[in-house]
This record gives sequence, C-alpha cells and structure tokens, in this order.
Amino acid sequence: MRVIFLGTPQFAIPSLEAVLAAAEVAAVVTRPPRPRGRGLRVEQPPVADVAARYGLEVLQPVSLQSPDLLGRLRALAPDLAVAVAFGRIIPPALLEIPRHGGINLHPSLLPRYRGPAPIARAIAAGDTETGVTVLHVSAEVDAGDIILQRRVPIAADDTSATLEARLAREGAELLVEAIRLIEAGRAPRRPQDPSQVSFAPKLRREEGLIRWSDPADRIVNLVRALVPWPVAYTVRDGELLRIWRATAEGDAPEQAAPGVVLRADDAEGAPIVVASGRGVVLIHEVQPASGRRMSAAAYVRGHRVRAGAVLGGR
Repeated sequence: MRVIFLGTPQFAIPSLEAVLAAAEVAAVVTRPPRPRGRGLRVEQPPVADVAARYGLEVLQPVSLQSPDLLGRLRALAPDLAVAVAFGRIIPPALLEIPRHGGINLHPSLLPRYRGPAPIARAIAAGDTETGVTVLHVSAEVDAGDIILQRRVPIAADDTSATLEARLAREGAELLVEAIRLIEAGRAPRRPQDPSQVSFAPKLRREEGLIRWSDPADRIVNLVRALVPWPVAYTVRDGELLRIWRATAEGDAPEQAAPGVVLRADDAEGAPIVVASGRGVVLIHEVQPASGRRMSAAAYVRGHRVRAGAVLGGR
C-alpha cells in the first residue's frame, strides 16, 4: 500500500511512525513553517521534523489546490491518503488522486465531538470515556463513514495532555488496522447517526476563566481540560493566576461564598482550599502572571495568601 500522509502536530507523529512500519509512505504533506513564541521564531511543524529525519519527501504547500502539489501527488501514484490532525480541509481534487480516496483518524467516538477540540471538550464535560475513530474522508468535516472505533477510558486525573498522548498511541494502532482492511478490500463503511452528532469547537483563551459559583467538580474538569492550553485561570488582587492542577472535595461550609479561600497553608504539599458553588476546590499547582509554575504552598509563602481572601473577577 502506497500512502500519502497528511498531518501537522505532535499528535500525528505516532500515526506517521506506525504507518511507516506498515506501508510505503510516498510523501508527507504538512503545513508551512510558522513564526511562534515571543520572538516569532520560525519553526517547522513537528510532523515535518520527524518526516525529514526518516528521509521522507515533505510537501508544505500554501494551498492544497496548488497545481504543483496536485501534479506531484499524481506523479507519486498513491493508493491512499491518510490524514491525522492535519488541520486543513482536504479538497476533492486531492482526494481524487489516491485510488482508495482518503481516511482520517479522529480522537473521539464519532459522531460525538466533531471538530478541532474533542479531547478538551470531553474532559470539560466530565466524560469518563472517549475513544478514537478511523473514518473515510467526506466533504463534510468528521462526517464520513466509520471504518473502526476503539473506546478509551478517561482517568480522573487525566488532562488534555495526558489523554492526547494515550489517544495518539491507540489511534496509531487502529489506523494501521484500517489500512490493512482497505488493502484487503474488507474495510467497512458504517454511516454516522445524525441524531447523535455533537461538536467540539476550537478552544478560546477566555474560556479559561473560572466561575467559582460553578460546582467544584465542574471547575476541576475545566482545569484538567485546559492543560496544556490555554490553562484555566482566576484573578487575585487584580492579577491573573493560572491554575494548573486542582481536585474537588466534599461540601463547603454553608456560610462560605464562592471564591473565598478557606485554607492556605505554606506546608509542603498543602493545597489552597477554595469554596465553590457546591463543594470545595483544592488548588495544588499555580502560576502567577509574571512567574513560573509552582506548588500552591510555594505560592502561599511568596504571596501571603490567607484564609478569607477572595478569588475571582476579571
């Protein structure tokens, strides 16, 4: 099986390496390099770096409709296009080139969580299970017929970062299985149930603002969902405070208003305990606006946090 691989971020790398071991990768299509960070240093997408290390041909077109790109792909005569976290809509002109069309790996149990942020949305919703889906690429994003699915549990302490890494590995295995089915002419096509469709829109930075009137478990799910980006945050004395790790516990005293610090101890390992709309939130790791990530205890020592302080606002 001769394959064109389309992918961009770190999530796609296990799939690229798995496909390399199971098929012939004729070329890798990824995004052009972009300026990143405060210094706007131009960086290659992770997939481009890995593909170059394997000696693969890397194509980085500005447009997927480019005659040069389409001409090169036709010359490669691929059997299949494989897309993993590519981040761009694949046009029909490209999909017509491989004789088996295209397939895609999506990190959810479709038709749930179509869109660019399925992992974070599943954690934020408090789901205890998600999965990976390999599907035929269609004109509508994430709406193609399903080939294979695999369920994956979401652990209580999973963040988007840890769950993404696990889904990337599981998805890579499933992708290889799907390619082998296609090669054998036995790949199923199970249409998605339109009544079960839900969406996972792109994350926005402002979604990270914690509403302390929410229940503690919802706040903790938000914290988990937004690691590593954009990171949940609150405000203390007019300054932004990012929350990197938190857990939920029991009931808050009836008289405690949401956002009030109930306990702040500088003993090593001690959390900052904050009242919420229902239950309390134990904050374990934070990052001040102009500082590094640190334990809650270290933050208490350096910033004089006391019981009765109020978190919240904008």
